[in-house]
Amino acid sequence: MRNKTLRIVLLFLILAVAGFFVYKMVAKSEPKEPAGPPKAAGRGAGKPILADAYVVQPVVLDEAIEASGTLQSNEEVELKPEITGRITNIYFKEGTTVSKGALLVKIYDGDITAQIRKLELQRELSKTTLSRQQQLLKINGISQQDVDVTSNQVSAYGADIEFNRAQLQKTEIRAPFSGTLGLRNVSEGAIVSPATIMTTLQQLNPLKIDFAAPEKYKNAIRKGEPVTFTVTGDTSKYKGTIYAIDPKIDLATRSVMIRALVPNPSGKLFPGSFAKTSIRLKDKPKAIMIPSQAVIPGTRNKQVIVADSGRAKFVIVETGSRNESNVEILSGLQIGDTVITSGILQLKPGSPFKYNKVQ
Repeated sequence: MRNKTLRIVLLFLILAVAGFFVYKMVAKSEPKEPAGPPKAAGRGAGKPILADAYVVQPVVLDEAIEASGTLQSNEEVELKPEITGRITNIYFKEGTTVSKGALLVKIYDGDITAQIRKLELQRELSKTTLSRQQQLLKINGISQQDVDVTSNQVSAYGADIEFNRAQLQKTEIRAPFSGTLGLRNVSEGAIVSPATIMTTLQQLNPLKIDFAAPEKYKNAIRKGEPVTFTVTGDTSKYKGTIYAIDPKIDLATRSVMIRALVPNPSGKLFPGSFAKTSIRLKDKPKAIMIPSQAVIPGTRNKQVIVADSGRAKFVIVETGSRNESNVEILSGLQIGDTVITSGILQLKPGSPFKYNKVQ
């Protein structure tokens, strides 16, 4: 058994040595490849890439800014009483138009009017006393000090009467301006306080429209320029005039708020409605527009690939307005430059290419 095991081990050793010599002989017989850089798989490293291009030409740009806006009342106020009291009369109907100064609500004023009558009687008595004291003063029957005290009393009663008359005015809620009343929230006999909203008053002609424009257009928009808009559920186009521009840029949206005045004689427009606005800017006779697919977006900037003696050159650009297929270039390109519009992902700085189609 032991001799059989030795024979097997020796056989494996002999086979291993024979295999080693065979491998060496085969390796010597294979031809060696010349030294040099490895061949690239697929497309050759120096083979130009086919790409479409666009030659930059000046165009007349009819630029417009579109933004979402909201219609607002020209004037709007929540009608609240200045004092606490009980409503004795309501003189308005919901949804009607009222003139400035019209009496809308009356609050109980019996206690205030009674106080005024009492003060008026006290003032009259003081005036009579003052007249008698002035006669006594002429014959030295009373001192000047007593006369002055009575005179001050007369003035004090007059001041109290004016104060209570001012309180009496607060029992009458009148329209601060001409407009349309909203829904009534109170009834006669209700106890109201300065926190109670009795109704609302809105001026519906004209209206205001508020909308936001991107920060870059701040200096291009001027007061007095027209704005057109449409509202939901209405195909008609309405017009307004810009009269105010917020001097501060919103930090969250990087936009500027704009307000326009909108005539509303027909009453078809309502405050709170959503509006799609459009502002037409001045035409640019020599604007640079290129296909949108030519712009390569980045985290910090945007780039395009420009032809430079048959090779790709990456250029940083600043974009402006857009339309369905093109984008405006504000800086980075010049008239006559050739911009690559296809094969962008395959090109790197300095890569050779050939034109497939030039537009």
